[in-house]
Amino acid sequence: MATRIKEKYLAEAVPALKQKFGYQNIMQVPKLDKIVINMGLGDCKDNAKALENAVEELSQISGQKPLVTKAKKSVANFKLREGMSVGAKVTLRGERMEEFFDKLVSIALPRVRDFRGVSVKAFDGRGNYALGVREQLIFPEINYDKVEKIRGMEMIFVTTANTDEEAKELLSLLGMPFAQ
Repeated sequence: MATRIKEKYLAEAVPALKQKFGYQNIMQVPKLDKIVINMGLGDCKDNAKALENAVEELSQISGQKPLVTKAKKSVANFKLREGMSVGAKVTLRGERMEEFFDKLVSIALPRVRDFRGVSVKAFDGRGNYALGVREQLIFPEINYDKVEKIRGMEMIFVTTANTDEEAKELLSLLGMPFAQ
């Protein structure tokens, strides 16, 4: 069973992108490759319970168990030792990625206070888009009463597009609400 995003991609995005950029072959049309969600947990280095709660929240949001990232170097100023847990990340591909993208653009982003659209300046020059969210409460799976600390997260949308213009067009056709 195809997800809503997959159907939208095949029915609307592919023909529109082929017409706008003049692709000869359907394999040239850019697509969403993966979404990487990263949550920095530097304040949890002393508190194992807070780390556990943050990892649990990230797994509820993404539908996949996150990888706990460790510090590569010791930094004395931050009281950080090599090997301490400093974050959590999830790489979503395939159907989970499509479902997460659909949930993000149709449910989560409209719940952001004073939302006017996402920035168009967050492309990296190679067709990938970065989006930061200040709080995890915008996602419907998160129970407001059980949240101990409001945490932000970064999401990287990796596309197969060669240019930022192609990637922007792809994401906006899939429903990403870019600011004017």
